[in-house]
Amino acid sequence: MAISNPGGNLNSVVAPQKQTLSSNYIDFTSTATQGWAQQYLPDLMEKEAEVFGNRTISGFLSQVGAEEAMTSDQVVWSEQSRLHIAVKGTVATAGSTNGTFTVTSDIDGNDADDGFTLANHGVRTNDIVLIASAGIVTQCLAVDTDTAVIQVEPYDKADLTGHATTAGGSTLLVIGSEYAKGVAYVDGNFATATSRTPANEPSFKSFTNKPIILKDYYEVSGSDSAAIGWVETTSEEGQSGYLWYLKAEADTRARFTDYLEMAMLESVKGSNSTVVDTSLGASADSGVGTEGLFEAVTNRGNITTGVTGVNCATDLAEFDAILAEFDNQGAIEENMLFVNRATSLAVDDMLACMNSYGSGGTSYGVFNNSEDMALNLGFSGFRRGSYDFYKSDWKYLNQKDGRGGINTAATSAATRGIIIPAGVSSVYDQMMGKNMKRPFLHVRYRASQTDNRRLKTWVTGSVGAATSALDAMQIHMLSERCLITQGANNFMLMK
Repeated sequence: MAISNPGGNLNSVVAPQKQTLSSNYIDFTSTATQGWAQQYLPDLMEKEAEVFGNRTISGFLSQVGAEEAMTSDQVVWSEQSRLHIAVKGTVATAGSTNGTFTVTSDIDGNDADDGFTLANHGVRTNDIVLIASAGIVTQCLAVDTDTAVIQVEPYDKADLTGHATTAGGSTLLVIGSEYAKGVAYVDGNFATATSRTPANEPSFKSFTNKPIILKDYYEVSGSDSAAIGWVETTSEEGQSGYLWYLKAEADTRARFTDYLEMAMLESVKGSNSTVVDTSLGASADSGVGTEGLFEAVTNRGNITTGVTGVNCATDLAEFDAILAEFDNQGAIEENMLFVNRATSLAVDDMLACMNSYGSGGTSYGVFNNSEDMALNLGFSGFRRGSYDFYKSDWKYLNQKDGRGGINTAATSAATRGIIIPAGVSSVYDQMMGKNMKRPFLHVRYRASQTDNRRLKTWVTGSVGAATSALDAMQIHMLSERCLITQGANNFMLMK
């Protein structure tokens, strides 16, 4: 029978003097004693330091939009087209009459978004039209509208000399009509017409978007879920404790919540994505991706690339250009301005310059400042023309692990902010079959009486309420959603 002496491994040799030696204390740095730090008790700061503050970036959509359930694989909605007939085209100074106007596109230059066709431009014989280009406006009578080449007769000029003849360089606007006494509606060329002018039917813009499925999960083994830690942790949701898996699960949930918003902002629809299609089991590009806010505004809205932060004049000029474009669109009076830090400060400086006493800084922001007051160097909003802008810093555009880091790496494609109209728009919902008033931005998520996929969470494994033989706890998260951007022509993306 052999006798072992495991106690001989201890560093407990008696010393002749009373002093602190490695030979008469347990060696806390030895791997044999399981990695204790040192022989002296440290002054332990148990609380985990929150060096990044609140790390979440979600909350933008909750401020500017709403959420609504759906039960289909796609959302289809229609938006009104413009009321008045205006087109772009090419002028020829002389034609079979005294000039022609060849229609090339609708007034927005984007025929596809509202079904505009050259064969159905809406201009009819005997319409009074204004033709504008090269600083000249000429009032004409349309006398032949059978094709996209409209024959016009100027009222007070011999022809259209002086107008620009560049392709698509002129604009035509219908302002009314004039008929001779006893003359009926005519079709096309009034000299050869045999039937009435067709009535103009209203057109509309139809759009679709599809939801995407987002998933994430956290897993902790059964042993680790029962292990106490020495660091007290706290999550953004307020959870705290010495069990590390509580923090890890809370961080996973907070990150997934951010993903729900980031995906709605940044996603794009599939295009030339054969590998992505195959990976996601889609038969065509249209089956992958979803249209996020930035893509919707890029494709259907407005983009300003003016440079802020140079001086007050250029900054104000950019906003004046924005107002002019809003006048061309829906002219929504109240708008929310979500911007990064640099743009926010540039707007503050621009507004401060409007104060003639601001050069010394004494009345910058809060006017009538005294030396005993806290000086307010920022503005929360302003009114220019007939438009109100409410400014807010957007954390997502500043944070390094958000768009801020992307903007730094791709400065030429950086996003400074976005201007979003406040209020609601009226659209025809083809799924519900009626006109609905909804916020310009709202999230659609899949839901029915059986399953609500707005934000599903469930637990599997053998920890707690056992559901399987897995010696672990898995916390699953899932959502199926898409963003609906209505009236994107009223949005302005600041690049």
